[in-house]
Amino acid sequence: MRWAKVPLIWAALAAAVGVPIAAAAMSPLLAWRGPVYVLAGFAGIVALGLVLVQPLLIGGYLPPLSTYRGRRAHHWIGGALLVAVVIHVAGLWFTSPPDMIDALTFSSPTPFSPFGVIAMWAIFVVALLATLRRRLGLRLRTWRIAHIPLAIVIVIGSVVHCLLIEGTMETVSKAALCALVLAATIKVMADLWVRRKPRPLAGESSAPQ
Repeated sequence: MRWAKVPLIWAALAAAVGVPIAAAAMSPLLAWRGPVYVLAGFAGIVALGLVLVQPLLIGGYLPPLSTYRGRRAHHWIGGALLVAVVIHVAGLWFTSPPDMIDALTFSSPTPFSPFGVIAMWAIFVVALLATLRRRLGLRLRTWRIAHIPLAIVIVIGSVVHCLLIEGTMETVSKAALCALVLAATIKVMADLWVRRKPRPLAGESSAPQ
C-alpha cells in the first residue's frame, strides 16, 4: 500500500509546481515582455517550486528516497535554488537596473521588493555556510541552529514576495503553491521538534509523586 502511493506523491508534487508554471506561460502579459524579463520571471516561479521541494526532502516525504539520499538531494536542490535566484535577479537587473538598485537598497515603492531581497540574502547566506561548513568546522547542531531560522526567513520572504506581486502568475495556482510551501515547512518543523524532544527513560513515570 505504501509503495502504491509513491506515484501519487510525485504526481501531486509535479502538479503543485507545474500548474503555476503552465498557467503563467499562458498569461497575456507575456506579450509585452522581452525574453530576458520572461526568463527572469519564470526563474522566480521555479525557485518558489524548489522552496516547496526542500522541506519535503529533508522531512523524508518523497519516497522511495532514503534519508541519506533525501539529504543529498536537498543539498543539490539548494544549489539549483541558488542558480534560479541568481537568474531571476540578474534578468531583472538586465531589464531594469534602476528598479533593482531601488529593491536592493530597500528604497523601492513596491511592497513586494523587500521580502524578495531578504529571502535572496538568506539563500545566499545558507549557500555560503553550506559551502564553508567543513572548513569552518560547524557541528551538526550549530549548522541547524543557523540553517533553520534562515530557512524560515526564506520561506516567509518568498511566499509574501510572490503573493504581493500582480504579474504573470495566475492567482489561484499561485496561492495554492504558496500555501503548500507554508504547510510543508510547518509540518517539517513540527516533526523535527517532536523527533528531538527528550524522551523519558525506560521505567520513568511522568506522573507526580
